[in-house]
Amino acid sequence: MTRVFIYDTTLRDGSQGEGVNFSLVDKLNITRRLDEMGIDFIEGGYPLSNPKDAEYFREVRKLPLKHARVAAFGMTRRKNAKADDDPCVQAILGAETSLVTLVGKTWDLHVREVIGTTLEENIAMIADSIACCKAAGREVFYDAEHFFDGYKHNPDYAIETLRAAERAGASVIILCDTNGGSLPEDIARAVTKVRNSLKAELGIHCHNDSEVAVANSLVAVACGATQVQGTINGIGERCGNVDLISVVANLALKQGYDVLRPESLRRLTELSRYVYETANMNFRPGQAFVGSSAFAHKGGMHTHAVSKLASSYEHLDPALVGNERRILVSELSGQSTILTKTAKYQIANDRALMKRILEQVQDLENAGYEFEAAEASFDLIVKRCLGVYMPKFQRLAYRVNIEADRDGVPVTEATVKVLVGEERMHTVSEGDGPVNALDGALRKALLPRYPRLSELHLVDYKVRVVNARAETAARVRVVIEWRDGDGIWGTVGVSENIIEASWQALSDAIEYKLFKDEDATGA
Repeated sequence: MTRVFIYDTTLRDGSQGEGVNFSLVDKLNITRRLDEMGIDFIEGGYPLSNPKDAEYFREVRKLPLKHARVAAFGMTRRKNAKADDDPCVQAILGAETSLVTLVGKTWDLHVREVIGTTLEENIAMIADSIACCKAAGREVFYDAEHFFDGYKHNPDYAIETLRAAERAGASVIILCDTNGGSLPEDIARAVTKVRNSLKAELGIHCHNDSEVAVANSLVAVACGATQVQGTINGIGERCGNVDLISVVANLALKQGYDVLRPESLRRLTELSRYVYETANMNFRPGQAFVGSSAFAHKGGMHTHAVSKLASSYEHLDPALVGNERRILVSELSGQSTILTKTAKYQIANDRALMKRILEQVQDLENAGYEFEAAEASFDLIVKRCLGVYMPKFQRLAYRVNIEADRDGVPVTEATVKVLVGEERMHTVSEGDGPVNALDGALRKALLPRYPRLSELHLVDYKVRVVNARAETAARVRVVIEWRDGDGIWGTVGVSENIIEASWQALSDAIEYKLFKDEDATGA
């Protein structure tokens, strides 16, 4: 089995994406996760660019990494200078990593117009910088910036820069599609040419500006590259870098290459979501392999076929990448969808009941509800239709009050009156907003009896106007995503009043959590 090495630059190139700003702790935690997954190389940052990256290299030495090697990144020396005196080269060496990655110019346009030097001096800059790092005992990877653009405009010079890097001692030469404008056929031609011209190992580094970064990376491997550089979830500048999640899944599961640790493939979804959360970014539902919609089926014909033969509408088993199949409930659903979604209740033979559930879903969706992202609310509908729904609490009243303090800061207070068993509870809580305050007050009433509610956390909150033409009298739909130690689920509420819609989604989440815990314990 051929080995393909994975080089992760989430902490450097990924951090250049709009809205991405990792703290030092974030960078160290991601490093640990990547190491556990079996990532071969982790580019920690550019030590000269900012104090945080410099501090990262001091702190990462303390981590007991079991597999990954950390690389310091930087540029070749300045023009008309000595590598031994160059601040960038010295900062890279000062990071004290056994591996360094140097980036240099390959495109003659950049040599002349951007750094303003001669083609000969640029080659000397590449060679001197690599030789300096080699003399200091470092292994050197060389990133050939804008290689594919350079190859198109001046192929002889582009390849000569690579030969200079090879002669100076670079162990891997990485061909970079820095502008992300190349197509697979461009990649194939250029990589094949380089593979026949050099003896050094080759890598590929693609950006996604043409939406073909994954295809380009796979083609490069097919043509001889043994290293792929990219980021988790494809985060990065402009349209991002190649998504290593998709690269790894395709290489391992479709093409049989040896990547990461075999057991790590089932943690790809977990890794993807961890990086999203750490970067404070929303998940991409349609992300290949690991998105929440990657194995979601909605149409009745599709759900019927998948229930019989999963491979009829799935290119692989979602469990292989740690994901799961989802059957979506909507007005497009047929009885086959209801059958699949209610399998645990064993009501397959009760067609009248399934029809009643479907009709209720369709009626509610006509009123503005939407259950694709609210599977918990759908489950409660099924329980009600089955006659097994016994509410864990009963709302008597609630009130939300918002006022500004003396500094003009709004303060939200919620009062909740509920019946819990035979006990009448009256609780008050302050919060950052109405939903947070209501959540706090309701939990105060329920936690003494149901302590596992402390595991429930709000993940996402979305509001959409259902009938905008009604203007201020329009209904709003609130969809809330929740998480506990066992999984993630959604709930929905609809009302002309956004607070009431939020209460519906909130109370559904708590009811679902309590039923779920009850089923798990057999109580």
